[in-house]
Amino acid sequence: MLATVNTLVITGIEAKTVKVEVDLMAGLPGFELVGLAQAALKEARERVKSALKNSGYEFPNRKIIVNLAPADLKKEGSHFDLAIALGILLASGQLLNPPDPNLFFSGELSLDGSLRPVPGILPMCLELLKTEPDRTFIIPPGNSREASLVSEVRSLTAGNLREVCAYLDNNAELSGVSSDKTVPPGGSMPDFADVKGQETAKRGIQVAAAGSHNLLLIGPPGGGKTMLARRMPGIMPEMTRDEVLETTRIYSVAGLLNPDHPLIDTRPFRAPHKNASSASIIGGGRIPRPGEISLAQNGVLFLDELPEFGRDVLEALRQPLEDKIVTVARAQATHTYPADFSLIASMNPCSCGFYGSELECTCTPLQIQKYLSRISGPLLDRMDLHIEVPRVNYEQLRDRGNGQSSAAMREKVITAREMQKKRFARLKINLNSQMRPADVKKHCRLDDESEILLKNAFDKLKMSARAYDRILKVARTIADMEGRDNIRLQHLGEALQYRSLDRKYWRN
Repeated sequence: MLATVNTLVITGIEAKTVKVEVDLMAGLPGFELVGLAQAALKEARERVKSALKNSGYEFPNRKIIVNLAPADLKKEGSHFDLAIALGILLASGQLLNPPDPNLFFSGELSLDGSLRPVPGILPMCLELLKTEPDRTFIIPPGNSREASLVSEVRSLTAGNLREVCAYLDNNAELSGVSSDKTVPPGGSMPDFADVKGQETAKRGIQVAAAGSHNLLLIGPPGGGKTMLARRMPGIMPEMTRDEVLETTRIYSVAGLLNPDHPLIDTRPFRAPHKNASSASIIGGGRIPRPGEISLAQNGVLFLDELPEFGRDVLEALRQPLEDKIVTVARAQATHTYPADFSLIASMNPCSCGFYGSELECTCTPLQIQKYLSRISGPLLDRMDLHIEVPRVNYEQLRDRGNGQSSAAMREKVITAREMQKKRFARLKINLNSQMRPADVKKHCRLDDESEILLKNAFDKLKMSARAYDRILKVARTIADMEGRDNIRLQHLGEALQYRSLDRKYWRN
């Protein structure tokens, strides 16, 4: 008897429907799994066999053929276990009622037949919502809260294989998903009021947050570069529902969700170590997974000590910074992951860290040049703002007053974001940093005085066409922070100021 059970498979961060077809044939006992199944999936035979026996069922002593259709789609993961077990029970006649075509199953089987949570449930629910809105999804209890994020899809939980069989044969009741969320313990976001001095850097970070621009902080050690970077998510607007689902979906595929709070509802802040590999930063690996640039979706990626990262990592960043997506190509599949984040990079001006400061630099000119040359021109060109972070003096450290708070800085950021939202309401973009050349031409018009200033700066600083566009985008953001419809001379002047450091360090 041929049996068919519905499930889904993760490809990149998307899900696609899969039919698990099981047939029992005459011949020597065996278990054949076909349909481009990978190594972890082929281990399902032993898990399913033990789960069936320990749940009171028989594992057929016949030749079992399991086909995962469509056969040309790569299959990976242990969440096929439940569908395979049900298919075997149906094909062997131990389960009498075939499942409704509207039913989908996902879950890993333990050896005693209980269901364990699996990654990727949120993308699966979103796929069912998009293509099969009237379907029912049966999942492990550990995925309950994650599935509850898509309330439009009817999701039910079963603790073990016997409960699923009772539901199919006897219409036994299964529990619905739980939507209550326990917020994990933790402190609030760090506040900019704790940062002493560094007013220019605070302003630059505020501009970067308002338009989702990329930012380079350069200065001697101990100036507060890391402290400043970690406070940027605290001045960014709250995430929209679409952003929450988009970011949570990535973490679900990566298996990084907190079971007690499976919702990424605060802006991510990712700070990978300088020794991280290209695959861990960009994404990929033997089994492709989202990298740090995708885990920072709708948030901040912080690269501390930028020149210390591998050359291949730094150069691989160039395409995602421009396109806001990253494509990982492998022999059997190609996956595309989102990579729309704000990059904050920090670095010392030289190996000892004191070049250009009031403290004596012990590096030779050749050592300084070699250190700075680790940052290529094309990558530097993609950093919208270049900000110097000098040492904080004693009087600033001893100042008992509080600086501008994150809450106050956030107000201007929200003002700018609201203007951008209205401006791009009919377009597929939301932020100034996402503007295409045609959008820059339309929304970043300058008066005559500003045109003269930009022309002189362009010739003097020998800017590229990319730098020209990015200066206009930053100027547009600064004008938005003040609620201005047009870019004025002071807005352009401030944007140009944020591009002057490369002349001091890289073109001296």
